[in-house]
Amino acid sequence: MATITATQHHHHPTSLEEVRTLWIGDLQFWVDESYLNSCFAHTGELVSIKIIRNKITGQPEGYGFVEFVSHQAAERILQTYNGTTMPGTDQMFRLNWASFGIGERRTDPGLEHSIFVGDLAPDVTDYLLQETFRAHYPSVRGAKVVTDPNTGRSKGYGFVKFADEMERNRAMTEMNGVYCSTRAMRISAATPKKTTAGFQQQYAVAKANKEPEASASKGKEKVIEA
Repeated sequence: MATITATQHHHHPTSLEEVRTLWIGDLQFWVDESYLNSCFAHTGELVSIKIIRNKITGQPEGYGFVEFVSHQAAERILQTYNGTTMPGTDQMFRLNWASFGIGERRTDPGLEHSIFVGDLAPDVTDYLLQETFRAHYPSVRGAKVVTDPNTGRSKGYGFVKFADEMERNRAMTEMNGVYCSTRAMRISAATPKKTTAGFQQQYAVAKANKEPEASASKGKEKVIEA
């Protein structure tokens, strides 16, 4: 039976195959748990929904988490809904795997290792970026393409998270220059920030670093790669 709740759960996934929660992003300010419940409740596999809100203002932050009864159920929803039109809007569902269940965080900061991925093609989604890396590195925990909050369009860069530091280090070398969609990726280190929003603080850091780079010559990119 589908229920709407914002309480913590005790399901602690140790691998992507155990994750049963989806991240949903680029939400309009009016989207609430009731609306999302109406989108997914008919599947009969919905467990809970949580919209993340600002602790001070109480206003939605534009993303949330939807938990299902199993990884398989969540994967079906991800494959079926991601990129399709949200009911009553002209906006697309933007879904991806949540790194962990609702409200859960690992206590060991060493379990997350991130990279910055630049020069992404406009059509690269979170899921495509994630799967491009996960095909080679099983420890990939998730990926996020940074978008313009006003237009929803990709800013051309994002992040990929790994559980295994050695795989992250390998990816820095092995995937640099590899094509994702129509462009070769440019990879550099991303400093992980501990935050309940996962990637949010990394966005701020990357944006500050990325904007000056945008006007620089391509020769400078070689310096960043080094």
